[in-house]
Amino acid sequence: QVQVVESGGGLVQAGGSLRLSCTASGNIVQVNAMGWYRQAAGKERELVAVITGSPTPTYAASVKDRFTISRDIAKNTAYLQMNNLKPEETAVYSCNEDGFGPAYCTFDVWGPGTPVTVSS
Repeated sequence: QVQVVESGGGLVQAGGSLRLSCTASGNIVQVNAMGWYRQAAGKERELVAVITGSPTPTYAASVKDRFTISRDIAKNTAYLQMNNLKPEETAVYSCNEDGFGPAYCTFDVWGPGTPVTVSS
């Protein structure tokens, strides 16, 4: 069984920065895609950034040039550096990781999320 846990959320003033981490653990042979998503109160979950084996990560247009996704493959960990945060980006940020374990048993797992509050 594979589990994903996020950390690094908290309260920050507008214009400030936070760095989120997301680590997968369990029977893992390889993690493929690692993605960050967010869901604000009363809104649908939206993609923030995704990183795969491709050299170029994918970002939502609203965060490009302010957020940076990266990963440490050896640690099955993804990071999201968020700069110049805006109050409207207050949300629960969740991580999704997919890949496979022994016998090519695939997984696609979400973490419980970490709340980010940006005060004005």
